[in-house]
Amino acid sequence: MLKNALILALAMAVVALPFIFRRQPEANRWEPGDPELIVISAHNEAIRFEFGHAFSLWHAETYGRPVRIDWRAIGGTSEIMRYLAAEYVSAFRAWYRSQGSPWPTNGGSMLLDRKFDPDRPPDSPDSGRVQTWKTQQGIWTAFRGHDDPDVFSAKIDLFFGGGEYDHNKASRQGLTVAPWAEGTIPPGLINHETGAELIPRGLSGETWRTRSLYGAALSTFGICYNRDRLEQLGVDHPPRQWKDLANPAYLGQVGVADPTKSGSITKAFEMIIHQQCYESIRAAGFDDDRIAGFEAAIRSHRGPGDLPESVPAAYQDALEWGWVQGVLLVQRIGANARYFTDSSSKIPIDVSMGDAAVGLAIDFYGRYQAEKSRGVDGRERMRYVTPDGGSSVSADPISLMRGAPNREVALRFIEFVLRTEGQRLWNYRPQTPGGPVKFALRRLPVRRDFYPSENRVFDETARAHADYTSDDLLSANVNPYELAGRFTYYSRWTASHFGIHRDLIRAMCLDAGKELRAAWRAIVENGGPDAQAEAMEILTRLPDDPVPLSWQSAPGIPKELSRLDYMRQWTVFFRNNYRQARRIAMGEG
Repeated sequence: MLKNALILALAMAVVALPFIFRRQPEANRWEPGDPELIVISAHNEAIRFEFGHAFSLWHAETYGRPVRIDWRAIGGTSEIMRYLAAEYVSAFRAWYRSQGSPWPTNGGSMLLDRKFDPDRPPDSPDSGRVQTWKTQQGIWTAFRGHDDPDVFSAKIDLFFGGGEYDHNKASRQGLTVAPWAEGTIPPGLINHETGAELIPRGLSGETWRTRSLYGAALSTFGICYNRDRLEQLGVDHPPRQWKDLANPAYLGQVGVADPTKSGSITKAFEMIIHQQCYESIRAAGFDDDRIAGFEAAIRSHRGPGDLPESVPAAYQDALEWGWVQGVLLVQRIGANARYFTDSSSKIPIDVSMGDAAVGLAIDFYGRYQAEKSRGVDGRERMRYVTPDGGSSVSADPISLMRGAPNREVALRFIEFVLRTEGQRLWNYRPQTPGGPVKFALRRLPVRRDFYPSENRVFDETARAHADYTSDDLLSANVNPYELAGRFTYYSRWTASHFGIHRDLIRAMCLDAGKELRAAWRAIVENGGPDAQAEAMEILTRLPDDPVPLSWQSAPGIPKELSRLDYMRQWTVFFRNNYRQARRIAMGEG
């Protein structure tokens, strides 16, 4: 009897042991039935990991349940925008037809038209135009009149990362909506309890937040370079300005990304061109105060002509000449290119490994890779520099999608990203209190209280943060609020050219890239640009077909002409000129 009891006790112990020693499930471990969030993002894996992990923990502590984020990483912002447009058009078209409404062949264009005014019918009495306008009015207003995932949805909650240009475009196309109504933004998010602004609407001409987009981090654009490769090339002084990348010493050594695939690199090219506009205007004798005054007068001008009488023609001429010089500087950089990659994040990686000597970079990719490239002695093989006066400070926003299926959780994620808990992740060192778990993201927070300030509360908070940050946010060479003061972005100069820059650079430097690099090599190896004036004159010609390309004509080209047609004509134009320039440089006539 005793033996049987002992055997029974041992059996019960064996059964019980797994339960006794079983680890309790982590409170933040997601299980089916817990909240989910669907985020489309151009951010890299490190950012996705850190924000996904930290938000789930924060949500579990704040709301009692963790969150699983379904990240949709399909490429850069250009690919994201195309995907979102296609998904919304498809979803809305199905719903619209289900209501018994006919769908026109160009319904997608009508829906996404950013400039359509539903309150302004055409002036023409032509019945066909009036009917077309009424059809578009019905589609345009019906789409923007619904924000319910049960009606139609792209089945995406948030658009996180990418430049302000694409987020603003998404807003004007109706793809994104305001997270909060006026006056209902959570307290302490945008303004401090004292009323001081924590996240400005913008600075130095750049937009950092609107009702539908909120800058989460700040970015500059610049140059990354490999110190060892520069030494091998015999370059004594590392690049400090955009024009340095056109140095013949960097022939075949510059890493560049395809602007038609990367919105951020398109922004970097815009900065290059914008700076040349500024330098041309300054060289014409106009100082900063006069520039600001002229631009203000042009913005408020409502009279006949494009310019008010107070703005001299020489000012506009200098702007247009500077734009041409900026385009030609981009061409020279393209001539030095080792490659044009689809991914802007690849460039700093290649530069750090010595596969390219220098490259265009977004600051956080440059700083992040500089961190990873440190040797055992702590020396950075690669460095990043923002050209002084060569880059605005732009926002990397987050936006709420129309018809978000998990709206409540999405609003909480936006709030988390903009509060201190999320902002710390951008630049805190791993394993510091409140910092990332694994990766030093090396990005710049948007909140004002991470940087030196005349506001005593903000300044004290910034100095407390400084004990944990990867970068010296107190430094004037890192502080985006300081950097923004060195560059004023005038949208009139280059903003309306943003899209055509993509196409022009594609035709000029990629589609005709082989011929461009061959011509440039021939020029460099046969005395250089100064000795090859005729070849350089041919190399630097801009297209005159289908229309002469200029600052004035460029923005209207995509609106008035077929993209396939003008891209084909431009590519043929550049290839022929580059081949001729090479022959002349080679002495072949």
